Amino acid sequence: MEAMKRILRVIRVNLNGLVNGAEDPEKILEQTFLEMQSNLVQLRQGVAGAIATQKRTERQAIAAESQAQEWYHRAQMALQQNNEALARQALAKRQGYQQTATNLLEQINQQKQVVEKLKEDMRNLELKTAEVKTKKDMYIARARSAEASYKIQEMLGGVSTTSSLGALERMEDKVLQLEAQSEVISQISGDNLETRFAKLNSINHVDAELAAMKTQMLDQANNTKVENSLSEQQEPTTPKTPEC
Repeated sequence: MEAMKRILRVIRVNLNGLVNGAEDPEKILEQTFLEMQSNLVQLRQGVAGAIATQKRTERQAIAAESQAQEWYHRAQMALQQNNEALARQALAKRQGYQQTATNLLEQINQQKQVVEKLKEDMRNLELKTAEVKTKKDMYIARARSAEASYKIQEMLGGVSTTSSLGALERMEDKVLQLEAQSEVISQISGDNLETRFAKLNSINHVDAELAAMKTQMLDQANNTKVENSLSEQQEPTTPKTPEC
Protein backbone atom coordinates (compact mmCIF):
# COMPACT_ATOMS: atom_id res chain seq x y z
CA MET A 1 0.00 0.00 0.00
CA GLU A 2 1.06 3.56 -0.69
CA ALA A 3 0.58 4.57 2.93
CA MET A 4 3.06 1.99 4.18
CA LYS A 5 5.55 2.89 1.44
CA ARG A 6 5.36 6.56 2.39
CA ILE A 7 5.79 5.72 6.08
CA LEU A 8 8.85 3.61 5.33
CA ARG A 9 10.32 6.40 3.20
CA VAL A 10 9.86 8.86 6.08
CA ILE A 11 11.51 6.47 8.51
CA ARG A 12 14.45 5.88 6.17
CA VAL A 13 14.93 9.60 5.62
CA ASN A 14 14.87 10.29 9.33
CA LEU A 15 17.23 7.44 10.13
CA ASN A 16 19.61 8.61 7.42
CA GLY A 17 19.58 12.05 8.98
CA LEU A 18 20.31 10.47 12.35
CA VAL A 19 23.25 8.51 10.94
CA ASN A 20 24.66 11.53 9.17
CA GLY A 21 24.49 13.49 12.41
CA ALA A 22 23.06 16.54 10.67
CA GLU A 23 20.43 17.03 13.39
CA ASP A 24 19.87 16.38 17.03
CA PRO A 25 19.30 12.60 17.49
CA GLU A 26 16.66 13.15 20.15
CA LYS A 27 14.79 15.57 17.91
CA ILE A 28 14.88 13.14 14.99
CA LEU A 29 13.61 10.25 17.13
CA GLU A 30 10.77 12.36 18.48
CA GLN A 31 9.89 13.59 15.01
CA THR A 32 9.94 10.07 13.57
CA PHE A 33 7.69 8.78 16.34
CA LEU A 34 5.24 11.66 15.93
CA GLU A 35 5.08 11.10 12.18
CA MET A 36 4.46 7.40 12.70
CA GLN A 37 1.68 8.20 15.14
CA SER A 38 0.16 10.62 12.64
CA ASN A 39 0.38 8.00 9.89
CA LEU A 40 -1.16 5.44 12.22
CA VAL A 41 -4.09 7.78 12.88
CA GLN A 42 -4.54 8.30 9.13
CA LEU A 43 -4.36 4.57 8.51
CA ARG A 44 -6.98 3.90 11.17
CA GLN A 45 -9.20 6.50 9.57
CA GLY A 46 -8.63 4.79 6.21
CA VAL A 47 -9.60 1.42 7.67
CA ALA A 48 -12.72 2.92 9.23
CA GLY A 49 -13.61 4.55 5.91
CA ALA A 50 -13.09 1.31 3.98
CA ILE A 51 -15.25 -0.60 6.44
CA ALA A 52 -17.96 2.05 6.18
CA THR A 53 -17.85 1.83 2.37
CA GLN A 54 -18.10 -1.95 2.57
CA LYS A 55 -21.13 -1.73 4.86
CA ARG A 56 -22.80 0.76 2.55
CA THR A 57 -22.18 -1.48 -0.48
CA GLU A 58 -23.58 -4.46 1.41
CA ARG A 59 -26.75 -2.48 2.20
CA GLN A 60 -27.02 -1.49 -1.48
CA ALA A 61 -26.62 -5.13 -2.56
CA ILE A 62 -29.31 -6.23 -0.11
CA ALA A 63 -31.59 -3.48 -1.39
CA ALA A 64 -30.96 -4.51 -5.04
CA GLU A 65 -31.74 -8.15 -4.25
CA SER A 66 -34.87 -7.05 -2.42
CA GLN A 67 -35.98 -5.00 -5.45
CA ALA A 68 -35.24 -7.92 -7.77
CA GLN A 69 -37.43 -10.17 -5.60
CA GLU A 70 -40.16 -7.54 -5.55
CA TRP A 71 -40.23 -7.26 -9.38
CA TYR A 72 -40.35 -11.02 -9.62
CA HIS A 73 -43.52 -11.04 -7.50
CA ARG A 74 -44.99 -8.32 -9.71
CA ALA A 75 -44.24 -10.39 -12.82
CA GLN A 76 -46.09 -13.30 -11.21
CA MET A 77 -49.06 -11.03 -10.48
CA ALA A 78 -49.10 -9.84 -14.11
CA LEU A 79 -49.12 -13.43 -15.41
CA GLN A 80 -51.93 -14.33 -13.03
CA GLN A 81 -53.92 -11.52 -14.67
CA ASN A 82 -52.93 -12.79 -18.13
CA ASN A 83 -50.93 -9.60 -18.76
CA GLU A 84 -47.85 -11.11 -20.35
CA ALA A 85 -46.46 -7.81 -21.60
CA LEU A 86 -46.51 -6.34 -18.09
CA ALA A 87 -44.97 -9.51 -16.72
CA ARG A 88 -42.16 -9.24 -19.30
CA GLN A 89 -41.44 -5.64 -18.23
CA ALA A 90 -41.38 -6.67 -14.58
CA LEU A 91 -38.92 -9.47 -15.32
CA ALA A 92 -36.67 -7.05 -17.26
CA LYS A 93 -36.73 -4.72 -14.26
CA ARG A 94 -35.93 -7.68 -12.01
CA GLN A 95 -33.01 -8.63 -14.23
CA GLY A 96 -31.52 -5.12 -13.91
CA TYR A 97 -31.68 -5.24 -10.12
CA GLN A 98 -30.14 -8.70 -10.12
CA GLN A 99 -27.22 -7.43 -12.24
CA THR A 100 -26.79 -4.51 -9.87
CA ALA A 101 -26.77 -6.86 -6.89
CA THR A 102 -24.20 -9.09 -8.60
CA ASN A 103 -21.93 -6.13 -9.33
CA LEU A 104 -22.26 -4.91 -5.74
CA LEU A 105 -21.37 -8.34 -4.40
CA GLU A 106 -18.18 -8.29 -6.48
CA GLN A 107 -17.35 -4.86 -5.06
CA ILE A 108 -17.99 -6.18 -1.58
CA ASN A 109 -15.49 -9.01 -2.10
CA GLN A 110 -12.88 -6.52 -3.33
CA GLN A 111 -13.59 -4.18 -0.45
CA LYS A 112 -13.23 -7.01 2.04
CA GLN A 113 -9.76 -7.73 0.67
CA VAL A 114 -8.86 -4.03 0.89
CA VAL A 115 -10.15 -3.83 4.46
CA GLU A 116 -8.22 -6.93 5.51
CA LYS A 117 -5.04 -5.56 3.94
CA LEU A 118 -5.55 -2.20 5.64
CA LYS A 119 -6.17 -3.92 8.97
CA GLU A 120 -2.97 -5.93 8.56
CA ASP A 121 -1.00 -2.79 7.68
CA MET A 122 -2.53 -1.04 10.66
CA ARG A 123 -1.54 -3.85 13.01
CA ASN A 124 1.99 -3.88 11.62
CA LEU A 125 2.26 -0.11 11.97
CA GLU A 126 0.94 -0.30 15.53
CA LEU A 127 3.64 -2.84 16.35
CA LYS A 128 6.32 -0.76 14.65
CA THR A 129 5.10 2.39 16.39
CA ALA A 130 5.24 0.66 19.78
CA GLU A 131 8.70 -0.66 18.95
CA VAL A 132 9.89 2.77 17.84
CA LYS A 133 8.50 4.31 21.03
CA THR A 134 10.35 1.80 23.18
CA LYS A 135 13.59 2.28 21.26
CA LYS A 136 13.08 6.04 21.16
CA ASP A 137 12.74 6.26 24.93
CA MET A 138 15.74 3.96 25.37
CA TYR A 139 17.93 5.85 22.89
CA ILE A 140 16.92 9.22 24.30
CA ALA A 141 17.75 8.02 27.82
CA ARG A 142 21.10 6.68 26.59
CA ALA A 143 21.80 9.86 24.64
CA ARG A 144 21.03 12.04 27.65
CA SER A 145 23.15 9.83 29.88
CA ALA A 146 26.01 9.95 27.38
CA GLU A 147 25.67 13.72 27.06
CA ALA A 148 25.68 14.15 30.84
CA SER A 149 28.71 11.87 31.14
CA TYR A 150 30.45 13.80 28.38
CA LYS A 151 29.81 17.12 30.10
CA ILE A 152 31.08 15.73 33.40
CA GLN A 153 34.20 14.37 31.75
CA GLU A 154 34.63 17.66 29.94
CA MET A 155 34.39 19.59 33.21
CA LEU A 156 36.70 17.18 35.03
CA GLY A 157 39.13 16.71 32.18
CA GLY A 158 38.94 19.99 30.36
CA VAL A 159 42.24 19.23 28.68
CA SER A 160 44.41 16.17 28.29
CA THR A 161 45.87 14.33 31.26
CA THR A 162 49.38 15.46 30.39
CA SER A 163 48.29 19.07 30.27
CA SER A 164 46.45 18.69 33.58
CA LEU A 165 49.50 17.18 35.26
CA GLY A 166 51.67 19.92 33.78
CA ALA A 167 49.29 22.53 35.14
CA LEU A 168 49.41 20.91 38.58
CA GLU A 169 53.20 20.82 38.53
CA ARG A 170 53.33 24.49 37.52
CA MET A 171 50.92 25.34 40.30
CA GLU A 172 53.02 23.39 42.80
CA ASP A 173 56.16 25.24 41.69
CA LYS A 174 54.32 28.53 42.01
CA VAL A 175 53.17 27.69 45.53
CA LEU A 176 56.68 26.63 46.55
CA GLN A 177 58.07 29.85 45.10
CA LEU A 178 55.54 31.95 46.97
CA GLU A 179 56.28 30.09 50.22
CA ALA A 180 60.02 30.64 49.74
CA GLN A 181 59.50 34.33 49.06
CA SER A 182 57.30 34.63 52.12
CA GLU A 183 59.96 32.91 54.26
CA VAL A 184 62.71 35.20 52.94
CA ILE A 185 60.60 38.29 53.59
CA SER A 186 59.84 37.02 57.05
CA GLN A 187 63.55 36.46 57.76
CA ILE A 188 64.48 39.87 56.39
CA SER A 189 61.80 41.53 58.45
CA GLY A 190 62.95 39.60 61.53
CA ASP A 191 66.62 40.58 60.96
CA ASN A 192 65.74 44.26 60.66
CA LEU A 193 63.76 44.09 63.85
CA GLU A 194 66.51 42.30 65.73
CA THR A 195 69.08 44.75 64.38
CA ARG A 196 66.99 47.70 65.52
CA PHE A 197 66.57 46.20 68.98
CA ALA A 198 70.30 45.40 69.10
CA LYS A 199 71.12 49.00 68.23
CA LEU A 200 68.65 50.16 70.85
CA ASN A 201 70.26 47.94 73.44
CA SER A 202 73.70 49.23 72.39
CA ILE A 203 72.57 52.84 72.80
CA ASN A 204 71.09 52.09 76.18
CA HIS A 205 74.38 50.43 77.26
CA VAL A 206 76.45 53.46 76.20
CA ASP A 207 74.10 55.80 78.00
CA ALA A 208 74.32 53.69 81.13
CA GLU A 209 78.08 53.56 80.95
CA LEU A 210 78.27 57.33 80.42
CA ALA A 211 75.99 57.88 83.38
CA ALA A 212 78.13 55.59 85.50
CA MET A 213 81.26 57.50 84.49
CA LYS A 214 79.61 60.79 85.37
CA THR A 215 78.57 59.39 88.73
CA GLN A 216 82.05 58.09 89.35
CA MET A 217 83.67 61.43 88.46
CA LEU A 218 81.20 63.25 90.63
CA ASP A 219 81.91 60.89 93.50
CA GLN A 220 85.63 61.39 93.04
CA ALA A 221 85.23 65.16 93.04
CA ASN A 222 83.15 65.01 96.19
CA ASN A 223 85.68 62.75 97.85
CA THR A 224 88.48 65.11 96.95
CA LYS A 225 86.63 68.03 98.49
CA VAL A 226 85.99 66.08 101.64
CA GLU A 227 89.60 65.02 101.94
CA ASN A 228 90.80 68.60 101.44
CA SER A 229 88.40 69.82 104.05
CA LEU A 230 89.54 67.22 106.56
CA SER A 231 93.12 67.96 105.85
CA GLU A 232 92.65 71.66 106.53
CA GLN A 233 90.99 70.93 109.83
CA GLN A 234 93.81 68.66 111.05
CA GLU A 235 96.78 71.13 110.43
CA PRO A 236 98.21 72.72 113.80
CA THR A 237 97.82 76.45 114.41
CA THR A 238 101.21 78.39 114.54
CA PRO A 239 101.27 81.09 117.32
CA LYS A 240 101.95 84.53 116.03
CA THR A 241 105.20 86.38 117.22
CA PRO A 242 104.46 89.59 118.93
CA GLU A 243 105.83 92.55 117.13
CA CYS A 244 108.46 94.60 118.81
